[in-house]
This record gives sequence, C-alpha cells and structure tokens, in this order.
Amino acid sequence: MKQFLTTFFFLAVSILTAQRTISGTFTPAEEFTYLLAYQLRAEGESYIADAPIKEGEFKMTLPEEATKGIYRMVYAIPQDEFYFDVIYSGEEDIELRFDLDEGVSFLNSKENETFLSYFSTINAQEQEIVNFYNTGKNDANEFEEILQTLKDTQETFEKESAQLLAHQFITANRGYMPKGFESKQAYIRNKKDHYFDYLDFQNTTLQASGFLLDKAINYVFTALPSEPVPSTELTTVLKENVDVLAGQLTNLRVDYQFYIFHNLWKQTSANQLNEVSNHLFTNYLKPKAQNVKNLEIVAGIETQDRLRLGAKAPEIEWVKGTEVHKLSTMDGADHYVLVFWSSTCGHCLKELPALHKALGAKKGIKVIAVGLEDDETNWKSESAKLEQFEHVISLGKWESTYAQLYGIQKTPTYFVLDIEKRIVAKPEDDKELIEFLNSK
Repeated sequence: MKQFLTTFFFLAVSILTAQRTISGTFTPAEEFTYLLAYQLRAEGESYIADAPIKEGEFKMTLPEEATKGIYRMVYAIPQDEFYFDVIYSGEEDIELRFDLDEGVSFLNSKENETFLSYFSTINAQEQEIVNFYNTGKNDANEFEEILQTLKDTQETFEKESAQLLAHQFITANRGYMPKGFESKQAYIRNKKDHYFDYLDFQNTTLQASGFLLDKAINYVFTALPSEPVPSTELTTVLKENVDVLAGQLTNLRVDYQFYIFHNLWKQTSANQLNEVSNHLFTNYLKPKAQNVKNLEIVAGIETQDRLRLGAKAPEIEWVKGTEVHKLSTMDGADHYVLVFWSSTCGHCLKELPALHKALGAKKGIKVIAVGLEDDETNWKSESAKLEQFEHVISLGKWESTYAQLYGIQKTPTYFVLDIEKRIVAKPEDDKELIEFLNSK
C-alpha cells in the first residue's frame, strides 16, 4: 500500500462540543477495511473513535466529549505511515474523499477546505517570486505586482479564517515580504533573517501540530546562500542554521527540543550529512536525552553512527596461541569480512561452510568469524571446520561485548571492510556478500 501523508494542524480546546460525524469514501474500495481516529496533543495522541469501511464508504460518529482539534485518521499499519489528518472544529460534520494516489479532499468542511486552499494558493504565489529570480528578471514593476498579490492573499485568508482553527497556522505561516523590489541576494538574506518573525515556538498548539517541526527542518535545509557553494562550505552553513534554530528553542520543554533535534538528525543522517548529524547529536540531541525512551534513542544513534558506511570498524581483539591479535592491525588483504555467527545457529551451520568454500579460492580477502556463544564447547568443534577463517569467541551471546558493540540482532550478520578497516558494505546475506566481493 502506498504511503501518503497530508499534514494539517490542530488547536486543542477543552470546551465540549455537539456530537458530530466524519464520513466519506476511500478509493480503491477493496484496499480499505477500517479507519481509526486519534486526537493529536502536544504530549502525544489519544484514541477517539473507529469505523469500518464497507465497499469504500464509512461514517464515524465522534463521542460527545470529543474536543476541537486535529484528528489523525489511520487507515493501515504501520500507523505512523498510513494516515491523513483533519481539522475538527466541533461545529461541522466533515465529509471527505480519500484516494490512494491523490490523497484527501473535502466535500464539506470549511475548516479543512480553507486550510488546503490557503496553503495551495500561497505556495503557488511564493513560487512565482522564486521563478522571477531564477529566470534572471529584474523588472521592479513585475516584482511588485507579484508581491502585492502575495500580500493580498495572505491578508484575505487571515481575515476569512479569523473564527477558524486554521487561523493560527495561516498567520504563523506569513513569510517575509519586502516593501519593494530588491536583488535576489538581498531577498534571500532578508528572508533568512526574518524567517522566525511570525513563529512562536512557545505555542503548544503549534507544537502539537507538527507545523513547527516542518518549519524547523525547512529552515535548516533551505536557508542557504543564493549561489551553489562547495560541500565544505555547505556543511558549515547547515551547522550554523542548526545553531540558529537551537537559539529559537532554548526555553522550550526539553522533551520537545529532543523531538525537534531527533527528527532533524534523521533528515541529516538520511542525506548522509555526517558532519552535520554529528554536530546535532553531540551538541543538542544527546544533552537533551533525560528519560529512558530518549536515552534508548541516543544509544541506538551511537550504534548506528559507529557502524555507518565509511566509519572505521570498532576494534576486535582475540588470542591465538600466546599472541593477541587485533582487527585494526591485520594486513595482507584488500577486503576484510566480519561474520557474526553462533555454533548453535542452524542457519549459520548451513551458510558458513558454503561461504568458507566459496571464499577459499578468492585472493585478497580475510574473514574474521566472531562466535556469539554461551560457552566454548560447540564453538570449538564447529569453528575448527572453518580453518581458513580467523576465529573470535564472544561469550554472553546477545549480551556479549561484540554483539553489543556491533549491534547484532541476528546471526549470521556480515560487514565488509576495506584495506583501512572502514565499513564499505553490510550485506543482508551470504549471496549479497559474494555479489559485493565479486564486483570488486
């Protein structure tokens, strides 16, 4: 099932409202069976109601105690992937249409229709300014016409939404608008300098919605120089943007700061901006981890970081005869393969002998087989059959030193290292391992 996320935002109010409904259709009908509704709050989400989807149609009656706010409509698992959000004012029934390819549209909801219309219109008009500069235009009159249209649109929607829940987000989204024509360089500089003018990070409504998270990530990645810069300079700019953002978050709840920095870290990590990720983690994310859940996230990040592609493999030591050997000092190969296995793992006992045979004729490869064991009995007999491998035993199995250091969750697990012992591949199985080595 295809992922589709449509983000709206919420205003939590404690006033009880009349019982209302959310109804509509899902297309293609055969893909959907059930719908769950959760209300989003600054501290999390809470279940509200559910309804079956029969032949593509549903009608959900919200309980009388349901309050105004943003409601997340979950239509598949995993819940954090397959959902869309709707604004619920308590003053109107909502009728919608959801299409798996096109997303959500509203047949009856002033709140949601206004919200969608505003962001669709304002984004298109802001794009006109971008196009003006990108095409090299410098006609002041043309620029001021575009600018005036943008100002009029913003003011119109602010007035029209005055009594709506969407109003806070429309006003918070007001961007930098110059008084008149200015150069591209000046516009970009001023837009960056005034980015946070209308954003109130203390506003718990905006916090709960996800709106501020989107704005925070957008600032870090788009508040950039007007012309392309070398990667080293780009890294510096991104780190400076992170620091500026951190200044805006200083007086917020620590758990909310952690939430922002964690999501930002995931973005930089996904884009392999390792220096920026490390800056985020060291200076902001790790210091904000003050509860068990967040500490677990930090531990996971530390494992992921030391095992990322390009990172030096963590040290492994073993005794052979009377000598202590180290992974870091091994030589004589172009690639080193780390295999984490167990002599009590049936799958390992089938896979490793075949791998041993396949790699036996290949030059420039050394294999270090790390046995995750409870004791030495089986390991001694099974490892002896794999005489071309270097063998290391790590007692304690899943809780053993090397299982923890390398984040091992299944056996066998493979890592391929280059001549400098940097991680260059993490094959899923022996076939993928052989394919990788054959390609080198």
